[in-house]
Amino acid sequence: MMELNNEPSDYTTALVDEILHSIFFLGKINIPPYSPKDIVNDDEMYNALEDFFPEPFQRYSSQLPKRSPFSCVLDMIVHQEGQQNEDMIITRLKYLVGQLKEGNADKLVSSTICVSQNTNVQNSVRYYGVSMSTSGRNPGQIMVAAGINSWDKYVADAVMTYYPKGVKIPYFDGNIKIPESIRCQAFCLSRGTPKPPCRSCREMFGLTTSEVKKWAPGNCAETESLSNLLKQEKDVRMQVQTASETCTDMNREKAEEHVMGHLRLVLRMLQFKWDNNFYTPQTSSTEE
Repeated sequence: MMELNNEPSDYTTALVDEILHSIFFLGKINIPPYSPKDIVNDDEMYNALEDFFPEPFQRYSSQLPKRSPFSCVLDMIVHQEGQQNEDMIITRLKYLVGQLKEGNADKLVSSTICVSQNTNVQNSVRYYGVSMSTSGRNPGQIMVAAGINSWDKYVADAVMTYYPKGVKIPYFDGNIKIPESIRCQAFCLSRGTPKPPCRSCREMFGLTTSEVKKWAPGNCAETESLSNLLKQEKDVRMQVQTASETCTDMNREKAEEHVMGHLRLVLRMLQFKWDNNFYTPQTSSTEE
């Protein structure tokens, strides 16, 4: 992780800070739990990290991360390589995943990366996302709920339609249809080969696929990738189709309350005392 931050800036420092908080949080809710000391078991490294990144050590037991750690690793590599260098980004992530698997340190590693871009624009910006890098049902449901609170609203609405059990809720349909001009291609990170969208991604985002496998909504790399695209590409966002009569502000509020209620239930089951805040990554300038 520190090797990735070999040219520190406010941006990359915030990413390392966010990675630490997310890992410590997931260690805290693991069964059995892992403390930051268990995770960083070198005293010198532990002291250095706590000195330079104090907030993750102080907030991991009271605040929720907005995303899983590997999403931050992806952002770091995209920042270093440049978004246009798709092959190099995938190659570096594939190599990193292989290294972590060899060292038996792959519990929080994503299996899939996705690239989305507008094919109607020459040399358009590529937007990346990775699959949810958590282990177990409860951590996954927590991180998807956190994502619903931070993803682009269209994407969040689509995922929320099936949260938490993957079954469509009766009172709200936030499914969307992404424009045909959008390339949304996933790749397997262990092999580097293309991977078709699953049935959940077809239902939520209107992606074309013959795949019958259905992953838990919000876990796929397509979710994060499309969210990143829609947050930046306003023209594309205006072309997204939402057709359901149940997609109203009142029903959305009801669905959001359902998400938050389930999130609090899972946190109580895990005896996690949440202060109702999502963690804000710190930089050297924000700490001064």
